[in-house]
Parts: sequence; C-alpha cells; structure tokens
Amino acid sequence: MKKHRIFTTSFASVYPHYINKAEKKGRTKTEVDIIICWLTGYTQQELQQQIDHKKDFETFFAEAPQLNPNVSKITGIICGYRIEEIEDPLMQKIRYLDKLIDELAKGKKMEKILRS
Repeated sequence: MKKHRIFTTSFASVYPHYINKAEKKGRTKTEVDIIICWLTGYTQQELQQQIDHKKDFETFFAEAPQLNPNVSKITGIICGYRIEEIEDPLMQKIRYLDKLIDELAKGKKMEKILRS
C-alpha cells in the first residue's frame, strides 16, 4: 500500500505554513512552537534540529520523545474527518497538530489548546 504523500513531506516545508496561519490571526511563532513541543515532547532545540535536518512527517513523529498523554482530549473534526476515528496512527498525529494550530488561529486561549 502506498504511503500518503504527507508522510514523506518534510516537516520543515509545512512548518512556515503553521506559523503563517497563526501570525495572520495575531498569534506568534513562539505559540506555534509551544504547541508543537507540547504535542511531541521535543525541546525547542530538538524541534529546531528536526526542522534544520528537513525530517519528513513520518520521521518527525517517529523520533518524537513522547506524545503528550493528553492527546486523547483533542477531539473534533479536521479536514472533514473526526480526529478520534482516524485509524492510521501517523495520520492521527498529524491531524492532532493541524487541529491545535487551527485552535490557535481561531483565538483559543493557550490553556485550552494545551488541554490544561
């Protein structure tokens, strides 16, 4: 079975789009980084290394130190799919990230986005 194209896409190529989406709505790169680090367990330095080495999404999530234990609290619909019903674990992780960035761009408070 052929891998979905996003799995082999470089995280570094999508990262600026996350920042752009957030900044258009008055949010910051720092907030985007906090969200990514919260989700994946990367430190800021480790995140930057992933970007610098142009790791693809599959590797980016495979090398993530630890997915946040509260990811099960990320629910809803993204790209027409209910997150909790996505069967492919990697696609689900990518959609978690998409959902969090959407919430940031929609003006949600960081405490709510980070499921605190």
